Amino acid sequence: MAIKIICVVGARPNFMKIAPLKRAFDSREEIEAIIVHTGQHYDEKMSDVFFKELEIPIPKYNLGIGGGTHAEQKAKVMMAFEPVLDDEKPDMVLVVGDVNATAACSIVAVKKGIPVCHVEAGLRSYDRAMPEEINRMITDCISDYLFVTEQSGIDNLAKEGVSPDKVFFVGNVMIDNLIYLEEKAMKSSILTELKIEQNGFVLMTMHRPQNVDNAEGLQSILKIIEHVSRHKTVVLPLHPRTKNNLIRFKLMDTLTAMENVILEEPLGYLQFLKLMKNAAMIVTDSGGIQEETTYLQVPCITFRSSTERPVTTSLGTNYLMKELDVDQVYDKVKAILNGEMKEGKIPPFWDGHAAERIADIIIEKSL
Repeated sequence: MAIKIICVVGARPNFMKIAPLKRAFDSREEIEAIIVHTGQHYDEKMSDVFFKELEIPIPKYNLGIGGGTHAEQKAKVMMAFEPVLDDEKPDMVLVVGDVNATAACSIVAVKKGIPVCHVEAGLRSYDRAMPEEINRMITDCISDYLFVTEQSGIDNLAKEGVSPDKVFFVGNVMIDNLIYLEEKAMKSSILTELKIEQNGFVLMTMHRPQNVDNAEGLQSILKIIEHVSRHKTVVLPLHPRTKNNLIRFKLMDTLTAMENVILEEPLGYLQFLKLMKNAAMIVTDSGGIQEETTYLQVPCITFRSSTERPVTTSLGTNYLMKELDVDQVYDKVKAILNGEMKEGKIPPFWDGHAAERIADIIIEKSL
């Protein structure tokens, strides 16, 4: 009998991680994989389009949780997820990343005695002000299989007393997905549509609550955009959270009045990958983008004082910049545009086969 695995997705970063896992699971007759979408990202531009582009089948379950506070989201996910487990009776639950659904579904599964696999385990920023950090710690503490993307994950879990028998260094499923779709993404016409050229623009994204949920943070971001736009065209896909807060703090007019800035709605994965690969650099506060730019060997400035993905700074092309330090960010932007940048290396096991390793380990340990 096949091993029945429920794979949980909740928000945009999860989709890129589940896609290669679903492909790997479906290629093995020993595994039956079911996708449950909690609906944490419920805007079509932030969710539905990714299932189409990433070639993920429509989830068997969509819990439709939507927005709310962290507590509300977790509570609603837990209440909706429990009946799914009762109906499906899976052999294990697989969660990815660090969103609210990851922690919530892990708790429900463990309470029912169902083993949990955490993909992207062991990452730590050691900043408990980040909601994601709490989600990571909770999930790792109760998981039975911890699949790690980089050496820091192994080190962190060892410090926390996790048995090494539970920890597996498999590589990065996010990079699996990038490699699988890179050729397809290069066919996108997004550069032509935006009237930009390779290395002729800086790609920016901002969405973390610490940066966009307050007027001071948004004003700093606007100053950075203004500075950068004096040298290169800035392409800025606006996350719904960022857009809503710009409107709330009456700063949207300031942004739209800037010259040499292209504002976009949230983009599909293929369009965004094409932009990443062709950008002169990327300025962001995202976690996953730090990894993708390291693989693509594109300079990345991360508008955060800490990262849970240190390999992107030690081996990769990522630079950490203290939040709200506009001058530091601007100086680094100028230096990179002048050709002063480090030569990054691709981390171990970021080779497109992480999901296959995970599938093999699950089969080996379960049968």
